[in-house]
Parts: sequence; structure tokens; C-alpha cells
Amino acid sequence: MTDRGGDATAGTGAPEDAPDDAASAGPPPDAPGTSAPAVASSEAPDDAASTGPSPAPPDTTPNTGPSPAPPDTTPNTGPPPDPLVDAVESIGTTLQEPATCAELVAFVCRHFCDAAAVDLLPTDVPAAPSPSDPALSRVATAGRVELLPPAHGPRPLSVRALEEGHPIVASLDLSGRVPRQVMTVPLLARGQRYGVLVAVRRGPAFSDAETSRTHYATRLAAVHLGHARRHGAMRSTVLSLQRALLAEPGRPHPNLELATRYLPAGGSTLVGGDWFETVRLHFGRTLLVVGDVMGHGLDAAVDMNAYRSMLRYVAATDLPPHRVLRRLDAAVAEDGTRRPATSLLVRVDPARGVASLASAGHLPPVVFCGDGTGELVDLPVGPPLGTGVGGYEQAGRELAPDDTLVMFTDGLVEHRGEDIDASLARLAGLRLPRGANVDDLLDGILSELDTRHAEDDVAVLAARIRHRPTT
Repeated sequence: MTDRGGDATAGTGAPEDAPDDAASAGPPPDAPGTSAPAVASSEAPDDAASTGPSPAPPDTTPNTGPSPAPPDTTPNTGPPPDPLVDAVESIGTTLQEPATCAELVAFVCRHFCDAAAVDLLPTDVPAAPSPSDPALSRVATAGRVELLPPAHGPRPLSVRALEEGHPIVASLDLSGRVPRQVMTVPLLARGQRYGVLVAVRRGPAFSDAETSRTHYATRLAAVHLGHARRHGAMRSTVLSLQRALLAEPGRPHPNLELATRYLPAGGSTLVGGDWFETVRLHFGRTLLVVGDVMGHGLDAAVDMNAYRSMLRYVAATDLPPHRVLRRLDAAVAEDGTRRPATSLLVRVDPARGVASLASAGHLPPVVFCGDGTGELVDLPVGPPLGTGVGGYEQAGRELAPDDTLVMFTDGLVEHRGEDIDASLARLAGLRLPRGANVDDLLDGILSELDTRHAEDDVAVLAARIRHRPTT
């Protein structure tokens, strides 16, 4: 009987240091949970014996008596959730350092203290030895911040927690006022120090159980901070690689004005395989290319570089765009190690004022006229590169001297939940300033489409036939 009562309490996660809460959440004092069966039998001895000639009492007494009440109410008035469960569920929901720190201080304030702060070290610091004067920076606070120690100046308790690698608890007497209880806990995980949690409250000292649970939550947050920093380092590496690859596309012929932009998506999204390229061809022609390798991260960036290299090699043969796509598709399919990719190729011949286009699963370009109006170019779309299916076709279009051809990846126009045709129509429906140069026109497009909040990486290339002065 005692075991059944203990199991019920443990199942709700009642903390050891809160016996009053656990008792108040259980059955009333006159009917404790561990003796409920005995109470029921002693309160109704006549009921147990009246199974013969008088059926009325046993029919009514159990339905109107108080004994069923505790089982009905106990599940609804049980002990509060275990703080450790709350820590696991509420700390580390993102891969962002500020969010993880904010979640940690919010958790500590919910359960143990009146105010809390997280002070981070600038970079990962080995567990030993600890710096004597660490450069801590306060990144998150919660609760009554006026109770917290200053964010600048000497912080002996924080330094001590970093040096010793475990929580430090102290009581500060404020000249006759209610004393402040302070706990500093190092953010330590996997041999790295990330900073210190500072928790403050007025009233009784922190118990051992509270200190232990705060220490657990802090170590959990430190693990997530490590994940966030590794994720950030990988994203920075991929972004640097991608920018290096896109920093110097091939130079077009002087008879073509060119402007390019690459904008990585914000937030925690890994950069993708968006890219652009220009290749000089014979007779003053230039091949313009925009592509998008499927997926995100370092692998996508590496595959993007492989596609660029293969493109330059195949384009050097001066084949028309649709035949370049055929060769690329066959080469990638035969390799078998590259991710599929979409690509749009446009060969511009300024002397004739024409463009030849071919698409491998890519969005069509838009041509903006000199008056600032736009028009989608209609062209057949083949399968993405790497499928080995082939079947690419070529389309042609005339380009006036004041026309601007704009090629882009899907991040420029796509919005979650919106049909792609509506997205393309919004781009083509822009009204841009008359006579704007290529750079200004491209900046105007990015501004009108609010690419700062784009959901995916954006690569854009704009080209216009350069006017030649007549003599």
C-alpha cells in the first residue's frame, strides 16, 4: 500500500526539496494517499457487511460518500511538473546563442529565483586553466534585473565559479534589508567554458536540490551553446567558400554591362548552392549562367563549384546553350556523386541584338525595358541537370539596346504558400525608374522584393548591351 502511494508521487515528478508542495498536491490530511484503501474500509464497515437483505445502503452510500473524491481530484491537483523535464523541453529550441541564453534565464526564474543573467565569454575557453579576469559579456537577463550584480566591474563569484567549475552559492547582507541569495554556475560542457549563469533571489538560501537542478539546466544550455557555435562556424565556412567562388565570375566582353548580387538567407538556414557565371565566347558573344544546386550546406557549395568548372570546360567548345546543357547533364549523371541542379543559360550576341536561351528546370528570366516595365521570357524548360534524361530545347529573343535581362534563383521571388506563377508575376509587374543603370536597376529590384527577408539564398545577374558611341 505504501509503495503504491510512493509510485503515484514519483510519477508526477515531485522534487525532494518541496515536501509541502507535494503534500498539498495529494489527498487531504485526513485521507492520505498511502492509506486511502484503509480509510475507505474503516469508514464504511456497515457497507462491507450489508450485502444481504438491505441493498439500499450499499447502493447509495458509495455514490454519496467522500471516499471516491481523492482518486477523482488527485490527478488534477498533482505536484507541479518536474523542473528537469521543463529544462529539457524549453532550453535549446534553436541553434542561436542569444535564444538559448534567454531560454535558460527564463527557466531559472520560473523555478528558483527572482532574477537571472547569462554572461558569456567571447569565444570557447578550455575548461582549465581559467582566466583570472575573464572578459564576460551579458547577453540575457530575466526577472527583477535590479537585483542582479552589475554587468561590468569585479565579479568575484562568477570568476570563482569559472575557476572551480561548479556552482557557487553565497548570501549577501544588504544592511538590515532582506538578504540576497546569489548562485553562480559555470556554463561548462565537453571541456569548454562558455560563460556563467547568475541567479539571485530574496529570502531563503538556495537548497542543494535547487542548486543541483540549476546546475543541470546550465550544463544542458552549455551543450546547446556548443551546438550553436559549431553550426555558426560551419555556416561561416560555407558562406566564405561560396562568396569566394562567386566573387570573381568570368569577365564578359566589353560590349555587355553586367551587375551581380549574392544574398545569403538570414536566420539559422544554411547557405545553399546558388551561383552565377559568365563565359566569353567568340565573335563578341557572352554566355550568362545562373544555377542552383539542390540542398544546403558545405556539400551543396562543393557541388556548385564542380558545376561551374564543368560548365566552363563545356562552354569553351562554343556549343549553343541547349547542347551545353545536354553535355553537362550527361557528365553529371555519369559521375553519379553530384546533387541535381537547375540552371539557366543565355548566350547574348550584342552585335545582332539577340539572346539564345535554354533552361534545365530553372525559372525563366525577366526583361525590363527602358521605360521600367518588365516581361517574363517564355521558353521551354527541361529537367534538372544530373538526371540523365536530357531533352533541352533552345529559344530566342531580341534585345533592344535599353533592355535589361535579369536572371535569378528562386530565392528572389518564392514565398512559402504562394504559387510560383504569382511570384513571377510580382517580379515582372515591377515598375522601375526609367533610364536607370544596371546596378541601380538591380538594387531597385532587390529593394522592391524585400530580399533582406528572403526565405532562401538569392543569386541575381543583370545584363544590358552596352551602347557604343557613334563617330
